[in-house]
Amino acid sequence: MPDTRRKTLGLPARVEGEQRQVNPRRKPIRGEWSGGRRKPAEANAAPPVSVDKIDQTDWRKKNQAKRDERHAAPPDRLKRRSEPSAGTRAVDSQNTAHGESGAAPENSPKGVRVSKLMAERGLCSRREADEFIVRGWVYVDGERVAELGTRADPAVKISLDAQARAAQQRLITILLHKPVGYVSGQPEPGCQPASVLIRPENQRRSADTPIFHASHLKGLAPAGRLDVDSTGLLVLTQDGRVAKQLIGENSKVDKEYLVRVEGQLTDNGLALLNHGLSLDGKPLKPARVEWLNDDQLRFVLNEGRKRQIRRMCELVGLRVTGLKRVRIGALRLGDLPSGQWRCLRENETF
Repeated sequence: MPDTRRKTLGLPARVEGEQRQVNPRRKPIRGEWSGGRRKPAEANAAPPVSVDKIDQTDWRKKNQAKRDERHAAPPDRLKRRSEPSAGTRAVDSQNTAHGESGAAPENSPKGVRVSKLMAERGLCSRREADEFIVRGWVYVDGERVAELGTRADPAVKISLDAQARAAQQRLITILLHKPVGYVSGQPEPGCQPASVLIRPENQRRSADTPIFHASHLKGLAPAGRLDVDSTGLLVLTQDGRVAKQLIGENSKVDKEYLVRVEGQLTDNGLALLNHGLSLDGKPLKPARVEWLNDDQLRFVLNEGRKRQIRRMCELVGLRVTGLKRVRIGALRLGDLPSGQWRCLRENETF
């Protein structure tokens, strides 16, 4: 008898009449084997089911019903969701209390923060005010205040302890002749901040000015900007009162600049420089601008927009080739050499 081994597994051929052993755990396949040949799938197909029966036994509907039942929230949970939270009730009650009249609710804090009043009155900066309050150096109508966030009537009398005044006297203000190439504020790529020039060897001292100490650099910040391409007087200070006086919203301290220009001034250009120009969609405050000679202008400004003078000149056909700030308020740059600095004297004021 010829060897009729099955080629795929190398098993001997079945004996005639031998039944195929089927594993009951095997997953059914599409079609059955019969004599080594697969029966067509139609032979094993289930009998057709009517459309009505499919609609009644559709597993999608059954699963959807189960999901709906599982996700349905209990009545108490729905009730909790529908009720407003405590925070929402508080906001609603506050809005109701304000109403059309705009009156504040009874439990709202009254008055203004003492630290804000101190800054508005020029006693110190907000940061210094908080420090003085924590140390117990602040008196409101004669009573000591030592808790941050304390509020008071805007008309109260506020005074500082002698220790606070002594601390303010130790704060230093520096006048620097900034050279070209240094930025007045934060360092930029390829440029150093002007504060690196505040060193003992660059100080110009007199008999009534203090000797440089490392503590003078703590909290020292520029009160105003001066472009990297500009030179002249730059103020750096530890005193918040000085900073507010020079760069505060209500500052009335003017600055004087000598500006060298080239180009052809447009018609009515000088009048526009004095008043009538706008930058970034906002009109500029009136300025005082006049010719000193054929290529030099004198600017006196009461504000300090970014690169203001250069942009003003561009609007009237001029290009700035040199800019030097020579005065801030009542203080002039004078003969202070470039790169050197001095302390603000006790008898000096802006």
